Amino acid sequence: MLCNNKNKQLKLIFLGPPGAGKGTQTDIVSERYSIPAISIGAILRDAIKNQTELGKTAAKYVESGELVPDEIIIDIINERLSKDDCKNGFILDGYPRTKTQAAALDESGTEISLVINIFVDDNDIIRRMRGRRVCSSCGATYHIKYNPTSDNKTCSRCGGALIRREDDEPSVVESRLKVYHEQTEPLIKYYEEKGILRTVIGQEKLEDTTALTLNVIENYLKG
Repeated sequence: MLCNNKNKQLKLIFLGPPGAGKGTQTDIVSERYSIPAISIGAILRDAIKNQTELGKTAAKYVESGELVPDEIIIDIINERLSKDDCKNGFILDGYPRTKTQAAALDESGTEISLVINIFVDDNDIIRRMRGRRVCSSCGATYHIKYNPTSDNKTCSRCGGALIRREDDEPSVVESRLKVYHEQTEPLIKYYEEKGILRTVIGQEKLEDTTALTLNVIENYLKG
């Protein structure tokens, strides 16, 4: 499917607490509208796995549930958005996470079409994260109840082994939620004041959240 309607482009940001399902919705929207999904989390995990200089610096923050410093993230994103595949639209998942990052994105000249905020209560987040699994090979995300594979052991895409990330442990999740409320949640008001924020209430069933998300996007494209 085309990523725009007439002259409209889809340059999207997904907001929401860790575990709200941003990554899953990003993948679905990316495939449906043929625009690249840019996950800062995936970029950082690759760097950490490959023990790059960036990865070594970022690892201590990620493993403790803290945010990686803005100056590192800003450089990564600006470089990624300059690539040709982003010219007709893109989705940012996990960026910006602070007002400083949001301001830097504005200053770069990037015009965002919509910011979709997926809301899920903290208690539900903690419960959900206990069941989240990630492919150790390709990074695809699943849930043993809400988005399972055939055996909940191997990836449906590549057959890689599914693992539980260290930052999905309850104590780390609580720390990540605290950081989210303090540093990222203010972006809801930031983008609301720009008139581009839309909130989707995360549902128990993946397909229900997807339907609400796609409805928001289609309303934008038709507007």
